[in-house]
Amino acid sequence: MLGSTSLVAAAPVLASSAQAATATRARPTVSASGAYLYDDSANERLYVKNGTTRRQMASTTKVMTAVTVLGHSDLNLDRQLTVRQAYRDYVAAEGASTADLRTGDKLTIRQLLYAMMLPSGCDAAMALADHFGNGSSVHARTTDFIRQMNRKAEALNLDDTRYDSFDGISRNGDNYTTPHNAAMLASKAMTYKPLRVIMKKTSTVQEATNGRRYTWYNTNQLLGSYNGAVGIKTGTGTAAGPCLIFAATRNDRTVVGVLLNSSSGDSRYTDAAKLLDYGFGTNLASGMRLRRLPAGAQRD
Repeated sequence: MLGSTSLVAAAPVLASSAQAATATRARPTVSASGAYLYDDSANERLYVKNGTTRRQMASTTKVMTAVTVLGHSDLNLDRQLTVRQAYRDYVAAEGASTADLRTGDKLTIRQLLYAMMLPSGCDAAMALADHFGNGSSVHARTTDFIRQMNRKAEALNLDDTRYDSFDGISRNGDNYTTPHNAAMLASKAMTYKPLRVIMKKTSTVQEATNGRRYTWYNTNQLLGSYNGAVGIKTGTGTAAGPCLIFAATRNDRTVVGVLLNSSSGDSRYTDAAKLLDYGFGTNLASGMRLRRLPAGAQRD
């Protein structure tokens, strides 16, 4: 897991093995306002651009939603939850990305994590926040869950991260992180095996207890496009711009990265590929062809 002190300390006089390897390569240029690349296996920073500048993060917020859920000690991923009409009303009112959950359907917590992380379903995020929060109403429970997210951020020493949302739809702009903090969170997310399995799927078909079948496509187009990509989450918002938290594994080595406020939705993927090439010493970005999403699939 990424430790905060290892990233903020002054660079050592003698470079580590991963840092020494990147030192021989041309440093890539990325369009994002903020960026971070981190060798999760060696616990080494590889690249930084405005790494401590706070920015809104859009739906990459859902990584913390998942981490907060998975941190519950009494968690049963196969427990079934019932979809409330309030979740559908919420995404309709916000014009939010949706897993198109149907009122009355029963889905497991694991299935709702798929629904949140692949099509970026704000309805699924709300369902999880509603279930794991405390209170006598949907509003009270989701508000309590956001408090849990902030407590988790404090426990992980994410000192420049704040949540006012369970899904990235910020009410007052008080939903922000930094590339450095987002990389720390990505490292934590990678420690949860169920989440690693979910995040790397390009698509999934899940069935509710009544037999209704849901097909969800992952909005992260780096998956299936860049060899070794294993996650993590997209996000797009008016204030945040296109964002991407990403990871790739090669030869038992995992590298995680963050791009906040990219110049376009596609450029975040080409930038991520360039950063991963820089970290792995490969040259795949120039020949990468993005996996296309089918008509009707969610975009984020």
